[in-house]
Amino acid sequence: MRNIIVITGSSRKNGNSDLLANAFIEGATKAGHTVSLFEAGRKNISGCVGCETCYSTENACSFNDDFNVLAPMIENSDMIVFCTPLYWYTFPAKLKAAIDKMYSFLIGRRKRKGKDAILLACGDAHNDGDFDGLSKTYELILKSIGWNDAGQLLIAKTYKIGDINKTDGLEKAKNMGLNIKDKIITI
Repeated sequence: MRNIIVITGSSRKNGNSDLLANAFIEGATKAGHTVSLFEAGRKNISGCVGCETCYSTENACSFNDDFNVLAPMIENSDMIVFCTPLYWYTFPAKLKAAIDKMYSFLIGRRKRKGKDAILLACGDAHNDGDFDGLSKTYELILKSIGWNDAGQLLIAKTYKIGDINKTDGLEKAKNMGLNIKDKIITI
């Protein structure tokens, strides 16, 4: 069974991306996986300042914020799921700040490679290319940190709370969770 962390990016409680995360979590737990949730959009996470003192104390970041709670959760997982609304064609600021601080795994020489990742996203996208910035950023992050893309689910036309219920996105997210394989991909 997999140890999965779902990191959400929305500051809006019970919004479309929360529903998407919950559907995925429902599927994954039903399949027998262990799932933890970290709501980055509702946490105190400041941006990385590039001081390169990562892990010089007992924490991932020398500055004490909620990333120091998230870092061990990531380290102890074998799958990371980013679940986010689309903000200006990419990640929202709090989630991006958490991602930026993952730089600490490189500086601190932490075991990081071989994890699988999934991107679940929804937003007020109306054109085929509206998710391109988010998707490409996600792919480059995975390449840099040595993680494997296990899938992307991008749901358009979801601006108002509940719009995702008018799509097949929740069903697809639940099925993604149900169909996660136990095999850990290694590089």
